[in-house]
Amino acid sequence: MRTTIKQLQPAIFSLYEHLHRHPEVSWQEVETTAYIARFLQERHCRVTTFDDVTGVVAEWGDLTPGGLTVGVRADMDALWQEVNGVFQANHSCGHDAHMTMVLGVLMVLQAQNIQLPGRLKLIFQPAEESGNGALAMVKKQVVDDIDYLYGVHLRPVQEIPRGTAASAIMHGAAGTIFGQIKGDDAHGARPHLGVNAIEVAAAIVEQLKGIHLDPLVPYSVKMTQLSAGSKSSNIIPGSAQFHLDLRAQTNLVIDALFSRVEHILQHVAQLYEVDLSYDITERVYAAEVHEEARQIMAEAIVQTLGADRLEAPIQTPGAEDFHYYTKERPHLRATMLGLGCGLAPGLHHPQMTFDKEALLDGIEILARTVLTTFERHAGK
Repeated sequence: MRTTIKQLQPAIFSLYEHLHRHPEVSWQEVETTAYIARFLQERHCRVTTFDDVTGVVAEWGDLTPGGLTVGVRADMDALWQEVNGVFQANHSCGHDAHMTMVLGVLMVLQAQNIQLPGRLKLIFQPAEESGNGALAMVKKQVVDDIDYLYGVHLRPVQEIPRGTAASAIMHGAAGTIFGQIKGDDAHGARPHLGVNAIEVAAAIVEQLKGIHLDPLVPYSVKMTQLSAGSKSSNIIPGSAQFHLDLRAQTNLVIDALFSRVEHILQHVAQLYEVDLSYDITERVYAAEVHEEARQIMAEAIVQTLGADRLEAPIQTPGAEDFHYYTKERPHLRATMLGLGCGLAPGLHHPQMTFDKEALLDGIEILARTVLTTFERHAGK
């Protein structure tokens, strides 16, 4: 298989460079959707796009009675960030690489004239960075008929070295709350005539410090944005807006954290007698990895890189909406490949780079994972 991949290397790198040069942010991946759809149609896949959301789903192979459907998912969106003094869409999270590897799996299998004993389903999902793209795909029922689902994510040098890979990424759960404090402004000399929204926000921050949950499970909550006041410094602002960021390593603890935070917001509103409203604007679940899927992925890593290059499942506080699939559709046997690729300085850094040769490793691991999954099912 590696020989075939090396032969395809110029086409693979060209594909990556195109995707890298044309980043699009969440829910605006219009040109990316069109490009990938054309690419897949030219390779004789059955392609589905949607009228109301971006994203592409492709099928290759036929599902026979009692047969298997294996899915491989890539995220499509870029980040919006400042790069060299200019705000722009930027692929600093590796989604261009993820799309390349999933397309590369199809290229390799077709180049080797492999006839799958079942169906391969490729999912190119929008809006991972906004945390709700996977949920949109779930609502479109694109994973309802999938038995095994595999994902991939580049890993930074802080986690695993180049030339290694992990058979699972144990992402944590995360969520955000947007809150509004609504009141009337007051004169700076007459604070008794109003409620200072900044003081209310400060009280929320102090109360958050008093949350104590299971110390064996990492968790955190913090205020990440606060907007109050205007150009006039002698006005006490009665209104403010804020965002809270919540994270925990397990779904059980994130549930408890949300409950405690909501209790604090309600308590502070009563204490200060203010109109305080809030909404949970994002919710991403912690990883729930299927052991059989993880073992298949581990076997593919060993076949590709060697036993000494197989890393333990990665524990990371970062979140990933891939885990919506297993949360909403518990029948899925799923895991996500963590690929060591020399990524530095870090994910989401505007100048993020990685070793492009690692794309070839990722393609081979994913392709072997797909083939092994079909082989194991056929042997049952």
